[in-house]
Amino acid sequence: MCLKNRMIVLSVVIWFLSIPVMLHAGTQLPGKIQSIIDAPRYVPSQWGILVADLKTGKTLYELNADKLFAPASTTKLFTMAAGLDTFGADYQFETPIYRNAPINSAGQLKGDLILVASCDLTLGGRTDANGHIAFTEMDHTDAGMDGPLSAVLTKQDPLAGINNLASQVAASGIKRVCGDVIIDDRLFETSTTGHSFIRTPITVNDNLIDFMITPSEPGMGATVEWRPRTSAYRVDAQVKTAASTETPSILITSGGSNRILVRGQMPAKQKPSIRVWQVEDPTSFARILLIEALRRANVKVDISPYGKNPSDRLPEKNAYKKMQRVALLKSPPYSETVKLILKVSHNLGADITPLLVAAKNGKHTFEEGMAIERVFLKRAGVDIKSISFADGQGGERGDLVTPRAAVQLLRYMTTRPCFKAYHDALPILGVDGTLSHAASPGSPARGKVFAKTGTIVEGDLLNDRPILLVKGLAGYITASGGRELAFAVYVNNVPINELNDMLAVGNDLGKISEAVYIAK
Repeated sequence: MCLKNRMIVLSVVIWFLSIPVMLHAGTQLPGKIQSIIDAPRYVPSQWGILVADLKTGKTLYELNADKLFAPASTTKLFTMAAGLDTFGADYQFETPIYRNAPINSAGQLKGDLILVASCDLTLGGRTDANGHIAFTEMDHTDAGMDGPLSAVLTKQDPLAGINNLASQVAASGIKRVCGDVIIDDRLFETSTTGHSFIRTPITVNDNLIDFMITPSEPGMGATVEWRPRTSAYRVDAQVKTAASTETPSILITSGGSNRILVRGQMPAKQKPSIRVWQVEDPTSFARILLIEALRRANVKVDISPYGKNPSDRLPEKNAYKKMQRVALLKSPPYSETVKLILKVSHNLGADITPLLVAAKNGKHTFEEGMAIERVFLKRAGVDIKSISFADGQGGERGDLVTPRAAVQLLRYMTTRPCFKAYHDALPILGVDGTLSHAASPGSPARGKVFAKTGTIVEGDLLNDRPILLVKGLAGYITASGGRELAFAVYVNNVPINELNDMLAVGNDLGKISEAVYIAK
């Protein structure tokens, strides 16, 4: 879901004119589904539903299936399908470090070290002992709320990949770098999205600083820890512990000169809270982290780590063929990256994907990547005139999808060699990812629905309440009778009063998928 379960969401306001509710002959909704969508909370809202047999394409249930709906993060179904089509499930990103000069007998490099960014999304910072990319039910990229949906950090060291590369440099015989340390981020065009994400070929810890805030006793200071620990930023934290009846209030701002201010309060007896700070210059940030890692590996670096990455010192791209490679980090298979993006609705990773698709095809810009995705979707048999995408993650006002287009894509993907990776990357109802809490433990559909969620909440300042602009669910169901189904369900424009109302709408979509599971 797009910035899932947050009450602070980026502006996506899609207002629909009245959309008539139409059911085609022979596609009457089961009574349980009809009772859900007829609930009073949905009187001003619009629903779109399509359920089809996966093999034959026969429509089982249909409601406004050819109307456009804001899809939120179900957009990622299309984005990652294009990614898998481009790279395949087994592709591994390779991040090398080169030296541009010889090493003398004293281990001195009288030249530069250059890390060539490949856009390995996690850069070893989430890889577990089994080679999988770790994730939690609510990712740190969605930190900002407290309660049952609080973000949880993975256990892995976000600097593991950087440290691995530094150790390889040391093992190559380099004891001192007399030149510079440079990050080559020219794989594709770096850009900033409308959501302030920086799409760049170099990503360490999602280009975030994680803050873990733990309360103590009322009136005392709360403990503030952060990762990765780096001299790139100076942290000034002053957070007090309030009474347990108070609400959390944390504000993280810039103090200028690479200084981060952490202020506010945390209620006593509350579990640690996660907040994040987005780095302003990911390339220069990665350079500092690499220099620090080299020094930890006992490689002396003469140059200061601070300041901007010296991109003007980079060689021609084809010059690396003649340079000596001194380190190489390989990512887990691409299927693991797809799983991370779809399971936790990783917005940055989804928005970077069109740029990766572009780069793989010798292109350089986001627009070129989207043009390649268009060709793929047309080849997949998706009615491209019935969709509109302005990004890869589903948070722009230009993102619109019909339920029929979503089902067309889902059916096509079953014919592809990468289908298993695509299917297994989807959240599972009542089990994991963004669907982990969308069904009760006793639900008969638990573990039988593999689907991508989508959520966008905006603030209704006029009525001092939130409004749920989008709630969506699209994917696959193995019905109780063994029939394989593809489905897409959208509801747009639901006025709500609090977070629990939003969760209730999500549970209603879970109940709809459960009703489909039971009915067929």
